[in-house]
Amino acid sequence: PAPNPELLDAVDHPTSPVRLWTLFGGLTGLVTGFAMTMWMSYDYPTVVGGKPIGSVIPYVVIMFELTILFGALSTLAGLAFHAWRSNQRAPFDGRFSDDQIGIFVPCPVERRPAIEQLLTSAGATEVKIETD
Repeated sequence: PAPNPELLDAVDHPTSPVRLWTLFGGLTGLVTGFAMTMWMSYDYPTVVGGKPIGSVIPYVVIMFELTILFGALSTLAGLAFHAWRSNQRAPFDGRFSDDQIGIFVPCPVERRPAIEQLLTSAGATEVKIETD
């Protein structure tokens, strides 16, 4: 659980696609909040002192809340979708359920010797290379 910058440099870790789900969900919530409040303003107009019917300032709170709501729900949906779609199974070794710690490091073939050397120099008792 301690950060190891050498290991992070040796392993190429892609960014998560779930953050795009959050972005699109938040933008959808913002547009939905704006459209919903404007539609309700014009559908049931309450004219007070000659002010415009569709004023944006009072509806910023509703737009903000729908942005957060849609962003959070789409994040959960994206996480569930990508977890369901992923068929990757981590290799299982019973020793790691008892008294030892195992580290699984996915890496390209050309980086395997560097990672093996790094783990061995850090005191690993066993380094196991599995081919795809």
